[in-house]
Amino acid sequence: MGLRVICQNRKASHDYHIEEVIEAGIALLGPEVKSLREGRASLVDSYAKIKRGEVFLYNMHITPYAHAGHVSLDPRRPRKLLLKKREIKRLIGKTEEKGFTLIPTKLYFSPKGWVKVELALAKGKRKYDKRKALKEKELKREMEQVKKRGPY
Repeated sequence: MGLRVICQNRKASHDYHIEEVIEAGIALLGPEVKSLREGRASLVDSYAKIKRGEVFLYNMHITPYAHAGHVSLDPRRPRKLLLKKREIKRLIGKTEEKGFTLIPTKLYFSPKGWVKVELALAKGKRKYDKRKALKEKELKREMEQVKKRGPY
């Protein structure tokens, strides 16, 4: 069956230098999972923070499930990420270094049906880094087009 991607944060690789990727579970309520099965989520402007030895995901938007009935949840509420103590301690050490932050890059269903978050340990890019990356991407695209055309 494989992974079923719910949503991705495409701007993450544009705005950050991704150093390391970690998979984490996420604590959700029933109506939120049903909404995710319909693909109603967004990782835009979301980030993870460590508070009191626990990791929380902020600003992730999950559209409320239409048939939830009496349950009304805040679509942007902080959600707890499920990581082992050893992983959390290592992340605390890394995020205290200058410039490192935790950014969710992908939200998906694992083969067992669990909702997982792909967290990236990342450093913010400067404006000139972004311009350089765009220029390299454009040059690479032009080279591929020249290769496809073949010799004259």
